[in-house]
Amino acid sequence: MTRRGVGHMQERTERNDRHGDAVRLRAVSRRYGSGAGLVTALDEVSLAFPHGSFTAVMGPSGSGKSTLLHCAAGLDRPTSGSVTVGGTELTGLGERRLTLLRRERIGFVFQAFNLLPALTAEQNVALPLRLAGRRVRTSEIRAALGRVGLGDRVRHRPAELSGGQQQRVALARALITRPDVLFADEPTGALDSRTGREVLTLLRTMTDHDAQTVVMVTHDPVAAAHADRVVFLADGRIQDELTAASADMIAAHMTGLETTRR
Repeated sequence: MTRRGVGHMQERTERNDRHGDAVRLRAVSRRYGSGAGLVTALDEVSLAFPHGSFTAVMGPSGSGKSTLLHCAAGLDRPTSGSVTVGGTELTGLGERRLTLLRRERIGFVFQAFNLLPALTAEQNVALPLRLAGRRVRTSEIRAALGRVGLGDRVRHRPAELSGGQQQRVALARALITRPDVLFADEPTGALDSRTGREVLTLLRTMTDHDAQTVVMVTHDPVAAAHADRVVFLADGRIQDELTAASADMIAAHMTGLETTRR
């Protein structure tokens, strides 16, 4: 099927309201360069990611997928439009406050696991809490690793873990602050198919059982089929959506998009 500055207390109240949108983009555009070299990566994109949903973002190369993720996550500032995370408008935030918001309320998982090689799994997961100056409870860290199936690997360093295990550590690290939303950029891109399925199953479980909001950029229809909804971008604009779609349906839709662009 297819279809086309607030106070700390207020922020926490908005954060705990699980009936609205975790992230909302309103007429977001992102342009780079000027004159003849002007490139429009996003063009008036309006999109919402409801609390407790799992959304995949797909599109041909250069469609604006990564730019959308970066703007939604506060890693890049839109040229125009607005982005709201957990009820907080990002556009007017200074760099320090934006950094704090990303640290406390947004989780990130990338294709490169980005673990510190000298630290154990336990220490890598604790890192966001230490950076935020928050108390680190060993029981909490070990529970987070247990949820991703690594309760017996807490003292292992990245070199002693498989690729899939490293990505699980990265997931535990991203979720240790209990973020409003988890952004995943090609999280299975460096994994074999079996290990990739295990990571995707974890993401699906986090949505179903923990009401974790997940936004995943991917080129893989099999990965996208784990999501509730697939949003298709082309030339910086939303072209379509699919819900409850199979990998074959998603692949066919992608093929149609790429053919139309030629």
